[in-house]
Amino acid sequence: MLSRLSRPRTLAICGAPVVGLLATAVFAPLPFSVAQPGMTADVLGENKGAQVITISGAPVRETTGQLRMTTIEATSPDTRVSLPDVIDSWFRTDQAVMPRDSVYPSGDTTQEIEQYNREQMKESQDEATEAALTYLKRDDEDIKVSLKLADVGGPSAGLLFSLGIVDKLNGNGSGGDLTGGRVIAGTGTIDADGTVGAVGGVPLKTQAARRDGATVFLVPKAECADAQAELPKGLRLIPVTTLKGAVDALVALEKGTGKVPSC
Repeated sequence: MLSRLSRPRTLAICGAPVVGLLATAVFAPLPFSVAQPGMTADVLGENKGAQVITISGAPVRETTGQLRMTTIEATSPDTRVSLPDVIDSWFRTDQAVMPRDSVYPSGDTTQEIEQYNREQMKESQDEATEAALTYLKRDDEDIKVSLKLADVGGPSAGLLFSLGIVDKLNGNGSGGDLTGGRVIAGTGTIDADGTVGAVGGVPLKTQAARRDGATVFLVPKAECADAQAELPKGLRLIPVTTLKGAVDALVALEKGTGKVPSC
């Protein structure tokens, strides 16, 4: 038991290691990534000089308006994120701290992660094509679809790919554009049966969408609350759960008939 006189000296002696531990904790790398709004790309047009959607074996419509897929940009897997970085991002609306595993779910090296993301993108493109042709009841025709999107990985552009294919082949079903001439943005995975899935990073994607001129944002219904949290002014949310629901909502929005879902 320490006496009253000896305790301050003991605390002073122990203080240096404590300060050292705190400093180490503050600047130690944490299992997080810092993300911000990324690029968007109009799947109806070109990206980096290449047509995003190319279709052969069927007549293709001339489209107006835009369907912009959205992304986030995150610190690389080998970037050290420390407590000051987390605190700084916590108070900013244009950045978000995300668990590293949610951004880079597979692989330990940059090469492994890039390979995984390419595989996810390829699978997403295949399912987006199947979902669109099945929705149009043209999956038994000899229609070839090529999808190219440089420097983007992962499955979250699936919904927009499917909508782009539908718009190029069928529009709104009565001669008009699916977009109604608007800049439509969105995000969401898609399965071959047309089911739309959640993706993460939605508040940052809405910011990217509004920055690039979108007035409407298609969001997986399960992520409505996330999208509403920091929704940019002038951006309308439309929740979706299926490709058919997304098409129906855009047709209703364009024609002014029927109910357009809202979060």
